[in-house]
Order: sequence, then C-alpha cells, then structure tokens
Amino acid sequence: MVRYIIRRLLWVIVLLVLVSLITFLIFYTFPSADPAQLRAGRQPNPELVKQIRHNLGLDQPWYDQYYHYMNRLVLHADFGYSYQNNISVGHQIFDRLPATISLTVGAAVVWIFSGVAVGIVSAVRRRSLLDRLSMGAALIAISAPVYWLGLVVLYLFSSDIGKFKVPFLHGAGSYVPLSQDPSAWFQALLLPWFVLAAAFAALYARLLRANLIEVMSEDYIRTARAKGLRERRVILRHGLRSAITPIVTLAGLDIGILLGGAILTESVFNIPGIGRLAFDSIQNSDLPMIQGTVLLGAFFIIIANLVVDIIYAFLDPRVRYS
Repeated sequence: MVRYIIRRLLWVIVLLVLVSLITFLIFYTFPSADPAQLRAGRQPNPELVKQIRHNLGLDQPWYDQYYHYMNRLVLHADFGYSYQNNISVGHQIFDRLPATISLTVGAAVVWIFSGVAVGIVSAVRRRSLLDRLSMGAALIAISAPVYWLGLVVLYLFSSDIGKFKVPFLHGAGSYVPLSQDPSAWFQALLLPWFVLAAAFAALYARLLRANLIEVMSEDYIRTARAKGLRERRVILRHGLRSAITPIVTLAGLDIGILLGGAILTESVFNIPGIGRLAFDSIQNSDLPMIQGTVLLGAFFIIIANLVVDIIYAFLDPRVRYS
C-alpha cells in the first residue's frame, strides 16, 4: 500500500506539469485578448503597450515564458503576479480558498448524508408511496440548474429580499470568514449549501437505490438472512457496503472538482471563492491567475482520486494494492 501511494504521488507531479503545460499552450496559442492592452486601458499608446508586454515578459517565446514560470513555481512556490492588478497569484488564491472549502465541505456533508439516507429508504421500500415521492423529488432536483435554483431560493427565503423572509437565511454577498464570526458564517452558507447539494443528493439517492436493489438480491445477502441476522444489519453492514462503492467514486471526484471552484454557486451567492476568481480571471485574460486556479483544481481532483482508491481497499476486501 505504501509503495502504491508513493507511486501515485509521483504521478501527481507529472500530471500537474502536463496540466500546466496544456493550460499555458491553450491561452498562449489562442488568446482571447492581449493582457498588455487590457492593462494599458482604453485607447492606449502603442509604446505603452509595448513596454507593458516587455515588463510582463510577453515578448519572449512561449517556451521561455513557461520555463521561467515553472522555475519560480518549483523553486520558490511562486505562482507569479496577476496581469490585471499585479497582485500575487498565490496570495490571492490562498486568501479565497477558505471560502471554497467552507462551501464544498458543508455541501458535501448535506448531499452525502441526505442522498445515502433517501437511497436506502427508497431501495428498502421499493414501489411504495415514499419511494415514488422521493425519486420524483430527486428527478426535479437533478433537472434544476444550480444558478436557477439559487436565484429562486434567494427570491423566496433570503432574509433581505425574500418573499418569505427567514431570519437565519442570509442572502447573497453576506459571506464572512469562519474565524471572524462563526454564527454569521454558518447562516450565510446555509442557502448555498442546500442549493449546491440538491442535484448531487438527488443523483446519489437514485444511484444508491439502483445499486442497493441489485445487491440485496445477491446470494450472500440471502445467506446473511438465513443465518438469522437482523434486517437492519444485513442492509447496513452487508448490502450498503457493496452498493456504496460507486458513491465513493462520485463523491471523491465531485468534492475534488468543487474544491477547484464552484463557479455558478459562488457567482449567484457572491461568495469570494476560487470559482469566482477563475471566472473573473478568464474574463480579464489574466493568464497567471488562470494558471494558478487550474493547477489548484487539478491538484484537488488528482488527490481526491488517490483518496478514493485508498478507501476502496477498506470498503471492498477484494481490492488489494501492491
């Protein structure tokens, strides 16, 4: 297991280098706008644009630019400086990372527990009224776009503009850091958590229901029942352990992706996270900031895959790594 983890960590380095190279080539080869012109303002002097390009190193060949970027990143953990406002990319990313982590972790807790609970109940009480209602609600939640659902709940329930104002459900732009005010932090994230978790919980519930129904017809489940085990133990200890493996895969990937930035949710609720930073950077053709956010997202996704593979070894005794 240890050698497997070390080997995967070495591949993390290789994959991050490839991701950085591909991202660099895409934005260098197909630029949407000239960063020097954007920084120079409207109707800039051509000499000023030329000077800015030289100061930013944009007049060098792409391979020289990439070499200098990776040299600073590897040796000094320096992501460079923003083309737009000359702010340190690393400082900006790690300043916004706690907001994205707060949003992702809270939403993950909501969707995993609710999705697994609904999936188990629907599988055990298949074709009952409760099963039909929960699966119907899940279908609606999957079909509802995040940005639309976010705007709807803000319009209905937020404490500032909502039609049915709920005092502890703060609206958009009310996020405060956990270290500053835990109570306000929690109230500001309640709506984003449930909005972001809605589609994921519905998907997990439907997937777990289908898997658990199939698993409960297996021979080893009938053997467990024949041994006189309680039905609850058969479902949770034997059935769920086998049926939940695809859920673990999805959860690892989804959490990794969202840690790289939940763009729509952060935009709707005006949360200053990584997703909002990436969106603004793309609009401004800010290559260093885009490069930093992409690398961070790739890192989280790769690490999430590694964690999922390790969890498999504990969930499924048939999985062994050498």
